[in-house]
Amino acid sequence: MKYSGYAYVYTIGCQMNVYDSEKLALILSSYGFEKTDDLDKADIVVCNTCSIRHKAEEKAFSFLGRFAKIKKKKPHLITVMAGCVAQQEGKKAFERIPHLDIVLGTQAFSRFGKHIDAVKSGKLRVVDIEDSSMIYEAMPDSTCFDENKISRFVTIMQGCENFCTYCVVPYVRGRERSRDPEKIVEEITLLAESGVREVTLLGQNVNSYGQKEGRISFPQLLARINEIKGIHRIRFATSHPKDLSMDLIYAIRDLDKVCNHLHLPVQSGSNQVLKKMNRGYTREKYINRIYDLKKQCPDIALSTDMIVGFPSESKNDFYDTMNLLREIEFDSIFAFAYSNRSSAPAAKFPNQIDEKEKLDRLNQLLALQEQFTEKKNKDLVGKVLEVLVEGKSGKKRDGFEQIGKNLEQMTGRSESNKIVHFPSEHAKIGDRINIRIKDAYPHSLWGHPVGDCEYR
Repeated sequence: MKYSGYAYVYTIGCQMNVYDSEKLALILSSYGFEKTDDLDKADIVVCNTCSIRHKAEEKAFSFLGRFAKIKKKKPHLITVMAGCVAQQEGKKAFERIPHLDIVLGTQAFSRFGKHIDAVKSGKLRVVDIEDSSMIYEAMPDSTCFDENKISRFVTIMQGCENFCTYCVVPYVRGRERSRDPEKIVEEITLLAESGVREVTLLGQNVNSYGQKEGRISFPQLLARINEIKGIHRIRFATSHPKDLSMDLIYAIRDLDKVCNHLHLPVQSGSNQVLKKMNRGYTREKYINRIYDLKKQCPDIALSTDMIVGFPSESKNDFYDTMNLLREIEFDSIFAFAYSNRSSAPAAKFPNQIDEKEKLDRLNQLLALQEQFTEKKNKDLVGKVLEVLVEGKSGKKRDGFEQIGKNLEQMTGRSESNKIVHFPSEHAKIGDRINIRIKDAYPHSLWGHPVGDCEYR
């Protein structure tokens, strides 16, 4: 059934949630709801939730809780909890948010429309957290395209088979399922035709894409996407170290559109902790894989995820993690203090670490990484990097003021995922421009276009 009105979609969490929110907005558009950024105009509000950490979960409940008073003044307003917290909580979500209308799990998108119909017809509450062996497929259309957005996420698989003891993903997103490669290629082709120039392929473990279903391998999928006209760059996340194959390393080396950057979560530098995490590899195997990668791709940029304060993590375990950081010298890291999730096995592990100690270890880790990030950035001073322009920069630095009224301060990213700011008279979103780096800071690079550089 078609309706008229406005939909507000609020996203919490990972890149996959950003992609899922676009699909939810597409469904709402097909039912007649126009997307709005004005919460006061909304006739339906969707909060797409994340349960990976307690703070994200509480953020979802806080956001949706505020509509109790609003719905008294606006009784036709439909409120929806979608995503991982919805899948995790089910009916229990109504205990904290009695005014909630729909609880939509991670595998229920295909049924979202009929649930809207049910609420519009007078049904007070709808809960759908049923499992599905299928991935919801919806191709982007004109309502999804943003002429100023040159980079998009594309989910290629859902769920996970790894069951790391700290993680709730297998419980809230289900078992691993890979999309049809033809559908993936079709979607990215449509995005390219709309002006998208960079795609990031998403999955809990992209390295195992297609294995369960007997589809093409992930390196073969990358080769297919590499042929799509209009796409300039291909990124992907996340790779599991135990499944990083030489074929994938060769694909990073040989496929010209695959970026020379790899995000490879290690989580800990301690073999004891890695075993308790159920990661499936040792510190030594991880380091050897990095050496294999650097041998084939000497200039590759590396990033990783790390968790400190995992249950029973000793000071020596933590020092092993710090030493791993020193040995590999990542370009950047995403580091977190361990957060208990009730449905994850590690929540019941003995020897939980004190919160103050976890925070202290996290700060030590981040301070050490800051040194490596700044050093690697400073090593790029004087070099020329190709930058994909993303838009105007809101940053200012002494010595980089605009020279003349026609110059704009612009920003973009290098192939190695470095943020680069530069002044330019002609640069447009989506251009690829050669920038000579003049200065470097911990989180960004600054430079100027090289001579008569090519805008393409």
